[in-house]
Amino acid sequence: MADDVELAMKPEAEASILDRMPMRDSEGNIRPDFVETISQAVRSADAVFLCELVGELHEADLGDLVQALAADERVRLIELTKADFDFSALNEVDDTVREELLEELEPETVAEGVRELDSDDAVELLEGVDEDVQDEILEKLPLSERVAIERSLTYPEETAGRRMQTEFIAVPPDWNVGQAIDYMRETPDLPDRFYEIYSVDADQRWQGAVSLDRLLRARRPVPLAELIDEDRRRVSVLDHQSDVARMFGKYNLVSVPVVDTDSRLVGVITIDDVVDVIEEEADEEVKALGGVTSDEELSDNFVTIARGRFTWLLINLATAFLASSVLGLFEGQLEQMVALAVLAPIVASQGGNAATQTMTVAVRALATRQLNPGNALRIIIREALVGLMNGIAFAVVTGIAAFLWFKTPGLGIVIGLAMITNLVAGALGGILIPMALDRVKADPAVASGTFVTTVTDVVGFFAFLGIATVWFGLK
Repeated sequence: MADDVELAMKPEAEASILDRMPMRDSEGNIRPDFVETISQAVRSADAVFLCELVGELHEADLGDLVQALAADERVRLIELTKADFDFSALNEVDDTVREELLEELEPETVAEGVRELDSDDAVELLEGVDEDVQDEILEKLPLSERVAIERSLTYPEETAGRRMQTEFIAVPPDWNVGQAIDYMRETPDLPDRFYEIYSVDADQRWQGAVSLDRLLRARRPVPLAELIDEDRRRVSVLDHQSDVARMFGKYNLVSVPVVDTDSRLVGVITIDDVVDVIEEEADEEVKALGGVTSDEELSDNFVTIARGRFTWLLINLATAFLASSVLGLFEGQLEQMVALAVLAPIVASQGGNAATQTMTVAVRALATRQLNPGNALRIIIREALVGLMNGIAFAVVTGIAAFLWFKTPGLGIVIGLAMITNLVAGALGGILIPMALDRVKADPAVASGTFVTTVTDVVGFFAFLGIATVWFGLK
């Protein structure tokens, strides 16, 4: 309450920009009038106002503001605010926007911004730009910083080596608690945040870790060797980022050290990096299930998006022709009994929906390593039984509906049998196809949908029309 009174009594000139002009509305969206005010300040080159503003904004909010501005205003905002602009905000915008900005800005400007970033943020910022632009920026950095970033960029994409930050605290194992604390107090260039310190030998090889809570509770003369956890979980620079994220979740980690192939400590991954990984992996899976490329962004133009989506639409078209060819095999039967043409898509559609449910669960289980050879058979049998149970239930519903609709004896039994057949086939296809794709190192999320839909269409049409042909004696 006292704080509210103090803020109300504060002269307007002393109140912060965000106090006088809120950035977001009650739902958390950026206010259009706020963006317009910033646009006017950019156009009028009001550097003093803009520097004060960006100094108040969190990097995530600054990234949202940059994204909301027009393309030419984004560059101008950075040029006007110079050293006050936090370049980590560019890691919060779409990849397309970030790449355009880095290509338009002067390499000296970007290099100055990169120097203020943690190494992992700097790598994330630079990894997506063209190699020529990347080289120009790196040449403007001091040698020690350039070497650290270049080394991280040499590791494969989506590995721990790309995600790690190279700023960490490493001390000899023969120090005591007092020496370690004095070192942290007196050394100016330590990481902004850290949760443990690490012990390495003269060759930088991993010896163990000491958590800060254990360190601060121990007396100064206590040797670090008594506190070191030699079995502390760690990851290799070549471990995939998704495996690292699963380790964080499974063992409730806040940070994890990264070692190279010679067991030398080279970096650390923290929980904020892992949250980014989880969001990226989830985003990729959702897009892949819809046949959308993982690098598609809302800021992309329509030509880029259309080109990215064309390939899977073309594959879908080919599989649709395959499914339609099954109908051609029963052309005569369809002419004799119009009801078959009306009801056949229902069987195929219901099987496709059931298969999509199974496929979604299977793809996610494969991605999280919950579905493995040890439990695969049990899960396959379970999904087949689910398909059978739902098949019987929908056989009754559709059978009654078909009989009441067309008043044809036996039609309800035919569609019911076809429904059971297709829902079981959909359940099996929904799990076996992703497993097969995963086995041959293909991404199940990308390719499963097309193949699973084809299976349910083909089986659905063939089962329904085949059973009808035999039941009604059609020719």
